[in-house]
Formats: sequence, C-alpha cells, structure tokens
Amino acid sequence: MAGREFGCHLGLPRALSGLPLSPLVPGYGALAAAQHAAGLRHLGEALGAGTGGLRVLDGLFVPAGTHGRRRVDAPLLEGLARSAGPAVAPLAARLAELHRADPQAPRRIVLYQLINLLQERPEGDRGSAVREAGVHPDEAAGLLAAARLRPRLDRRQRDAAESLADALAQARLHRLRTLLDRLPTDGADPALTAVREATAERLRAVQDDLRDGRRAEERGDRETAGAAYLRALRTACDDRRALGALVRLHGRRPALGAELRIGHIELSWEDGRETPGEWRLLRLFRDGRGKPAVRAVPGSAAAGPVRDTGAEPGGTVRYAALPLRDGLVDGPPLVSRRLLVAPEVEHPVLTDGPARIDCSWRRPDAAAEVTVEHTGPDGSTAPLTARADGFTATGLPPGDHVFRVVCHYRTPDGRTVPSPGLRTTATVHPWPEPVRVLTARPVEGGAVRFAWTGAEGAEVRLVTWPGGAPEPGTELRTDALPPALDWPGRADALCPPPGTYTEVAAVAVRGARALAGPVVGVEAVRPVPGLSAHRLPDGRARIVLDWPEDVAHLVVGWTPLGSTGGGERTVTAHAYRRGGLHLPVGPGAVRVRAAPVPRVPGAVIVVPDAAEALVPADAAVSYQLVRSPRRLLGRNRRTLLRVTLSAPGGLAEVPEFVCVARGGTLRPRDAADGTTVLRIPGPELARHGSLERELPAAPCPPPYTLRGFLLGEHAASVRLEEPPLTSLVVR
Repeated sequence: MAGREFGCHLGLPRALSGLPLSPLVPGYGALAAAQHAAGLRHLGEALGAGTGGLRVLDGLFVPAGTHGRRRVDAPLLEGLARSAGPAVAPLAARLAELHRADPQAPRRIVLYQLINLLQERPEGDRGSAVREAGVHPDEAAGLLAAARLRPRLDRRQRDAAESLADALAQARLHRLRTLLDRLPTDGADPALTAVREATAERLRAVQDDLRDGRRAEERGDRETAGAAYLRALRTACDDRRALGALVRLHGRRPALGAELRIGHIELSWEDGRETPGEWRLLRLFRDGRGKPAVRAVPGSAAAGPVRDTGAEPGGTVRYAALPLRDGLVDGPPLVSRRLLVAPEVEHPVLTDGPARIDCSWRRPDAAAEVTVEHTGPDGSTAPLTARADGFTATGLPPGDHVFRVVCHYRTPDGRTVPSPGLRTTATVHPWPEPVRVLTARPVEGGAVRFAWTGAEGAEVRLVTWPGGAPEPGTELRTDALPPALDWPGRADALCPPPGTYTEVAAVAVRGARALAGPVVGVEAVRPVPGLSAHRLPDGRARIVLDWPEDVAHLVVGWTPLGSTGGGERTVTAHAYRRGGLHLPVGPGAVRVRAAPVPRVPGAVIVVPDAAEALVPADAAVSYQLVRSPRRLLGRNRRTLLRVTLSAPGGLAEVPEFVCVARGGTLRPRDAADGTTVLRIPGPELARHGSLERELPAAPCPPPYTLRGFLLGEHAASVRLEEPPLTSLVVR
C-alpha cells in the first residue's frame, strides 16, 4: 500500500500531511456529547456515507452515484442539516459552521476519532473495527497504519487535546501551555506544532508587557503601567501577574460593589462603556495552601447584580470585573474591596418580656457556632448560651442591654475564623403583675359584677378577644389590645346585651406592655316578658308569659317565700303553646322565675329582673246567710251573715269584706251597685277567722239580693267563694 500510508504525499495540497493529536475545534466537548447522545461511534457516521463508503485519507468524502464520490463541504453539510433526523441535524449544522471557519476541521475531527477508536482495540481486532466504522476498503490499510504510527493518548492527554481549542479561543495562554505540555512533542501533528509555536511567541510578548509595566510602575507612571498590564491581560486573559497588577493599580477606589449575605456574596456594578458588552467576573482568594488563586464566577456575562455562592467561608476574597469585547479584555477591571467571608446572622429580632429578652435570627448554614456576649446596664459583661435560631436572656434588670452576636467558621485548613460581630441593643421595661383569678357574679337589673385578684399596681382592662383569647400570661403590647368592654351599666356592674354569650378576658396593663389574664364566659339570656302567675284552687298555679323570640327552651322555677323547697321545670315552646303551663306550687306564697335555658355550659348566667312573678299564698273568703232561731215571745228571727277566712299557707294581709244589697233578684255587679249592709275590716277577719254579723232588718224593700265583695290592695290575692244565688235572695 505504498503511497497510501500517512507520511506519504498523494499529490493534493496538505493531503495526509500529519496525524492529528487534537481535533483543534472550539466546543468539541459539547459536540462529542451530542454525538454520543445520538448513538454515533464517530462523527463520520452522521455524514450518510453508508457501509464502507467513508473516505478520509485524501480529504473527507462520501459516495456519490455508482462509483463516484463527493467531498464533504459546507453545501453538503447544510443540506444534511435540513434533511436529517432530529438527532443528526444539529451535528451536521455544527460541522457546517466549523467547515466555514476551517475547511479542514470536519476531516480532522473524523480522523482524530477514528484513530482513537482503533487504538482502543487490540491490534489484532483493528481490521474488523475499520470495517465496522464504515471506512472505504481502499483506505482501511492506511487508517490502520495511522493507528500504529500516531502516539496513543491516555485519558488525561485526550482531555487536554480536546480542550486546546477552547483555551485558545478564550486567550487562556497559561492554560493552553499546560495542556500542550501534556501532549507528545514529536512534531507529527503540524497544526499542533503551529499552535505550540504561536503560544510560546505570545507568552514572550506577555513577559515583555509585564516587564514594561513593572518598570513604569517603579517610576510612578501608573497610566503607562496600567496600559502595559492591560496588553498582557488581553494577550493572556489567565495571566495572574497581569491581573494582580491591575487589581493593585485600580483597587484603591473600589468600583465593584460586594455585599456579604447569608449563603452568597452579592456583586453589583455598572457598565460605563458607550456600548455595553459582556463581562468576566473573577474571584481572587488564597487556596488551602495559602497560594493566590483565581476563579471565574458563573452567571457574570452582563453587568450585575450577580450572586457568588462559591466563596469558602472563613476566607478573604476580592473581586475583579473585566469588560470584554469579542471575548477579549476591553479595558481595566473594576475591583471590589477585600471581604471576609464570615456573614453575620440575618434579621435579628429582639423582644422584651418580664425581666427577659428574647432574640431570634437566621443563622448562616456554614456557621459552625454562634456566640453571644451580654453587657448589662451596669457595664458588666458575660457570655450567654445561644441556640441555633436565637437566645433567651432571663433575670434582667430594667434598662438597656447590649448583645454582641458572633458567627464562627471553620476553614479547610482547620482554623476557626470569627465574624466581625453584630451589636444590637434592647431595653427591658417594667411589666405588670398578671391577673390571677377573674370572677363574674350576676346582680339585679340584668347586670354582672366582675372581680379579680392579682395585677397589683397595674390597670386591669376587661376586653373581648376576636378569634379567641390568648393563654393567660401571654405577653402583649398595649396598642395591640382590643377595645375595652363597652357594656352599659354602673361603675361596679355592667349589663351585657340580652341574648349574647361573651368571653370576657382580664388584661393587666402597665404602660405600653400588658399580660393576658383569665377568661370568664357570660351569657345574658333574653328577658321573658309578660310573666304572670295565677293561683288555682288545688295548690297549683297557671303561668302566663310571652315566649321570647329565637328561644327553644325555658326553665321555670318556683321558690317558697320564707322556707326551703320549690321546684323547676323545663318547657319547650311547642308544649307551652299547645297546653299552657301549670305548676304545683303548693298552698304557700312562692316566687316564680322564668328564663331561657343557657346555651353554654359553665357560663355565668345573667337574667333580667322582669322574668319574675309572685304567687301569693292560697287564701279564700266564703260567706253565707244564717237564720238564727226564733226569739222568745214570738219575735222574728234575725238574719245573720257568716264570713269565713281560709288560709292554709298563711296570709299576711287580708282585704276588707263588704256586703251589698240590691232590690230584686239580680245580684249586684260590684260594691257600688246597691246598698252597703255590712263591712268587716281585713285585720278583724284575719284575727277571728270566722265571724257572724247581723244584717239590717230591711235595707231595701223585699225581695232583694245580697252579694259580698273583697276590697282593698290585697283583694286580688284572696279568692272569694260565693254561695248559690238563690241562697242570697231575701223575700
């Protein structure tokens, strides 16, 4: 196969002119990742050459027609990008873009990948590997020779070879030199040799610029020195000496804002160029061995703000923002101040309580420990025990108290670095004594009287909490209290609105601070209007009332006057309206009380006075005509009226009894409808119980009709039992 092995020339310019040790295309890593995601062993499979149709020795060709071939050029790749499937089309588009920049790039990539594929196989299996790769049979021997001649690259060398173009495109000359040093230097790859020579020449130019900058700086010419350092940095953007010199020159007046936050550093700057462009943001620090180090901050393509989350806690950092134009440094950097990466706790909130101060904060995740130092009003200082989220200081006297909160960070080399510390001040104020017990007692007039214990030297305010009262002892601010209870009433008793249930809470108030106290429930039932009681003969009483609105049950009770006993009955609205209400009150005087059944168990019940009625003792006055025996000597018999008082339960006041006569057989309608024939005062009747009085012989012409009446203040309390009408007609 003389003339077809690499190292020989077949007549075409640059054909088979070297063995590629590097693809030398920027973005090769992303291209290779897309290729593997598409399931391709090498990028030549994306060209549609078919089995055994790919040629690579004398340029990159695919079959055309029966025996022809077509060079892989930009039109072919662009057409493939339009017609291929979704996995291959992006690869063809990227190859077309690379071909426009460098026509040798697609062939170089395919040849680099094919040689790597063959070198990964044992030498005895490489023949089958060439056929599997789809290489034309006429070029199989030449490709096998290339795999034998080109040095084999290990994983580290291959990574370097595939990263060269990116370092070259980004002007990272020191990175590029490091990568070149990993690769063989036998000159088998002319393109790589050219890169090596150009890199060395540019680095020499960087050295010259650095030397010029130092000399200018030594003679005090800062402007010339800055220009020289800037040329060096434009040539090699990763030259730390040029970057450090520029930071030294331009860092005296920080123009890059850097603020320490929990979990990140926030950087901000303005793009003062006429046409804003891209920026490269760099973090300058010392590594674990104490040597200067530089890291690029992600997400800094445009002017800030930018968050840097990669700074090591406990270290000191500085930032430089480099303006870029077409990927190259476009001007002097903007430099920040030096910053200790030791953030303080965030959002400290201090609240005072009785002889106490509570503090809460947001602790940085990287902080290994938080310490607190307390200074009291007398100047004494002592450490406090802190939690992860704050601290509580107790037993404090009134006055101003100062706290210094310091976060401690552990560095990679094992040191502990404290933060500068956050000083904050809080005042302990006098607090009231709490209300210990709150009671409520119903009094006359539908009112309730409150009493309490505790709260010495403090104002006690009765309030109603919307949404439920806080626990007793809860610390409050006076301006956050609900309005004071506004029930009407006297100074020592308040009248709750009828038909309501209210939870009344006591709050001890002293100045701007207050303590929640106990709660008592007060239910003011609706009044029962129109309550009256009427005694019946059999020791019962009929109760009449106007049923209150929105009340389902009433409890009606009776209590004997001057004695114990009584009873109680619960009545429903339906039962009352259907059959009325009769109570077995007995013969004595009783007090009847009616009220709605309370809705809340355990509440203090307030009942209006109007819901009571008095049932007097069972008492009756009866009267009848009595004929006396004939007198001696034939005189006429006398007509007597017997009046009897019956009061089994006792009666304090007895009305006056009056007997009236009216001519005819119709009974008198009232005490004025006729002639008064008899009067018995109430006290006399009460003293004797039963009396007989003689009636006048002829108060009016017979026949006439008699009738008795009860008169006076207590007449309605005594029942008058009348005899039959016929027995009261005198003829």
